[in-house]
Amino acid sequence: MNRDSASTQYERLRGEIVAGRIAPGTVLLETVLAERLGVSRTPVREALAMLERDALLERDRRGYRVRTRSPEELLEIYEARIALESTCAAAAANRRSAFDLARLRHLTGEAAAAGDPVRLRELHAAWHRALRAAAGNATIIDLLERLDTLLAVYDADEPTLAGQEVAAGEHGRIVDAIEAGDAEEARRALVAHLDRSREARLAELAAGS
Repeated sequence: MNRDSASTQYERLRGEIVAGRIAPGTVLLETVLAERLGVSRTPVREALAMLERDALLERDRRGYRVRTRSPEELLEIYEARIALESTCAAAAANRRSAFDLARLRHLTGEAAAAGDPVRLRELHAAWHRALRAAAGNATIIDLLERLDTLLAVYDADEPTLAGQEVAAGEHGRIVDAIEAGDAEEARRALVAHLDRSREARLAELAAGS
């Protein structure tokens, strides 16, 4: 990938925003960013426009501002994610291959054995990607990846081991339903999992406000 391309700068800035290295509310100026990144203003301008389309930035009178998420926005994101990913869980129960099931079981087992909260978060994300792949709906996968990006800005804090272990146990129940071919139970278990995740994130948001 060309170092000076808009897509390169987009990935760099997106990574910094998602990781919390550029804080919510920060104003981003083309000239300042271009100097820091060592590129011309054109790829920076295009990258900022791409990040605005991702809903990570909003217009500011001086340029762009990193969006500050509200509890209401978090609820909206989860409402969309629950609808889409519960559909994935039900579809996976009907469509999953032996490989899909083996991968889900493997990731669930790895999470159960992991003792590092950062590694648990990585395994948690990998499990959800595997679930979506098992559903076999590219359009839903694309939409969920966009929602993942919006939710990632809430993950700047260090994850707790207890919360990630609970999630790993919930994953196991969802896989059981998928293996049994029980689409409705897979859907219900996924909804319960994301309901709990939503409440945990809201609690973290309230504690940090």
